[in-house]
Amino acid sequence: MLATQQTARTGLEPGATQVLEARDLGKSFGAVRALDGVTLGLAAGSSVGLIGRNGSGKTTLLRLLCGLSVPDRGACHVFRIPSQDLGAAELSRIGFVDQEARLIAFLSGRQTVDYAAAMQPNWDRALEQRLVAALELPLEQRVGAMSGGTRKRLALLLALAHRPSLLLLDEPLAGVDPVQRGVIRELLLERQLEDGAALVTSSHDLTEIERGVDRLWCLSVGRLVLDEGLDSLKERYSEWIVTHPSADLPARFSEPFVLSCQSSGRRARLLVAADAAAREEFARRHGALVEARPLDLETLFPLLTGASLGGQP
Repeated sequence: MLATQQTARTGLEPGATQVLEARDLGKSFGAVRALDGVTLGLAAGSSVGLIGRNGSGKTTLLRLLCGLSVPDRGACHVFRIPSQDLGAAELSRIGFVDQEARLIAFLSGRQTVDYAAAMQPNWDRALEQRLVAALELPLEQRVGAMSGGTRKRLALLLALAHRPSLLLLDEPLAGVDPVQRGVIRELLLERQLEDGAALVTSSHDLTEIERGVDRLWCLSVGRLVLDEGLDSLKERYSEWIVTHPSADLPARFSEPFVLSCQSSGRRARLLVAADAAAREEFARRHGALVEARPLDLETLFPLLTGASLGGQP
């Protein structure tokens, strides 16, 4: 009976490894629909990149997931508890960094850390010391006098030092220099390996997202348009360099998997959603040489968000 009641309440089967689950999640601000029917789940130890254009709903989703905002429709459960009902025990298992890294300006870095430690029963002082050194934090400095990048690094320490099970990070590397970006990537990986933490990182820095996640969630106008492993995504999309040995190539191609085409004379550059078998058939049909190249996330982003690619419609 207890298991049946739990499943009805959370939507998760007993023994599931998910740390959060959202179903048909919706949120509006006046006439603006920020999220519209988002359904997703996150397993323990997973690392997800949350991407989308400005205004797509990324920050709204993160705030709903950690209980800082309440959905208008649908449900979100974290550790099997509705996110708006998370108590002290559940919140102590979440590490959150907001986009602005809002901290108390008149406190010093040291006072800020000690205040957070007093509020967190699982605070690890030894880990805190390692993070202070790795992140090169000037704890004697007043928070209001810190640069934006330094405040962001301090916010990351506050999110990590209590060894959370779930990390929700909104633009965690904004304003951080390239050296510290590498340090932060290593620190996040360490938390995943040591503590099995699940990680959701929202960022416009697609190069950093690509380096640090194994799965992508993509939002477009409040809807989840992609929930897929990064490796699978890269296998599905590629760039083809098409060369004909003796004749001009057409200005456009009729194959439905051709998403974009830039053609000039005997050479064309195509963005496609096709496998190796389709590539071989395409080369045979057109009597051309086809070189397939992987796409980075910067190039994939317009395909995922429905932005105009130019070239072949």
